[in-house]
Amino acid sequence: MSRRWEAIWLVMATGISLAALPIGAAAALLSPMVFDPHQNLLNPAAWLAFLLMITFWIVCLAAPYAAWVAFHRRMGLKTWLVMSAPALWALSAVTMMSFLHN
Repeated sequence: MSRRWEAIWLVMATGISLAALPIGAAAALLSPMVFDPHQNLLNPAAWLAFLLMITFWIVCLAAPYAAWVAFHRRMGLKTWLVMSAPALWALSAVTMMSFLHN
């Protein structure tokens, strides 16, 4: 892939990550609701889901920054590994939510 096309794809990935930022902020505000069923207070999956939801917006900010730094240092693989962090973070949070009690 040429450097120009990689930059274009990185701009699009940055836009998607920054568009997910408000969703992450809303999830952080609503994250204490994970513990509404009282049995979730002792559930380790609930605590992990809580931490993943709180930190998702931080990952949405930090991943594009780190990806652009790696891009400018010509670290192609590391650029895309870092840029995939928000998607993997969201997938992990959704997976952890499936282990919660109703």
